[in-house]
Amino acid sequence: MKAILTSSFGGSIKVDGRRMPIPLIGENGQLDKIKAFWRKNSRVLLISSSPDDYNRNDEMINCFRESFRMSGLSFSLLAMCDSRTEENVEQLNQMDVIIIVGGHVPTQNAFMERIGLRERLRKYKGLIIAWSAGSMNCAEIVYAGPELEGEATDPAYQRWITGLGVTKVNILPHFQNIKDDILDGLRLIEDITYADSIGHEIIALNDGSYIVVDNGIETLYGEAYSIKDGCKKQICKNGESIILKRC
Repeated sequence: MKAILTSSFGGSIKVDGRRMPIPLIGENGQLDKIKAFWRKNSRVLLISSSPDDYNRNDEMINCFRESFRMSGLSFSLLAMCDSRTEENVEQLNQMDVIIIVGGHVPTQNAFMERIGLRERLRKYKGLIIAWSAGSMNCAEIVYAGPELEGEATDPAYQRWITGLGVTKVNILPHFQNIKDDILDGLRLIEDITYADSIGHEIIALNDGSYIVVDNGIETLYGEAYSIKDGCKKQICKNGESIILKRC
């Protein structure tokens, strides 16, 4: 199994409230890495983050159908696994590419548990691509940082949950957009993430940055920051790469 865990995947943009297809993100060689692992005429299955939002899921499939062609990625099948089509996960080992989409981390995590995705991926030999919440849920133990109003102050909200086990890295995506955010009257990074990083390392990725998991080696590409024990430091720049883990 190989995996590409991204902050942002690209593929669509909203124009006048309507989502339109665009090519996938190419920064820091992200699209080139995908092409290097992508088989000709791949069979592709998307794992939804909003299993009951059928309009969003259908719109996503339609955009990717055009985006993949724009990006030079051929496919013979493009299917969605959501609440309507949970049975598609039964065909997982026949797929060349599994795409774990972005959205709300706990919602997607609950759906993945329902369809037994963690266990099914243990024998999977193809390519996994994930972005945003999908990348976060690929961790062994997921950092599901508060995102929606009320989550930061809810004592019952679970910030650490079981993930897919594709990596042990905890990813925080879209860092360039969220670094100054306020949630429930708290600074998202300084008041929430720093506190949650005590005893943990969280890797904050800007859009255009990503991690490749290949043969036991995990390599980070593009601008990224380590948040650990309440401190932040830059660990990689655009146009550069570092090895996070080597078996």
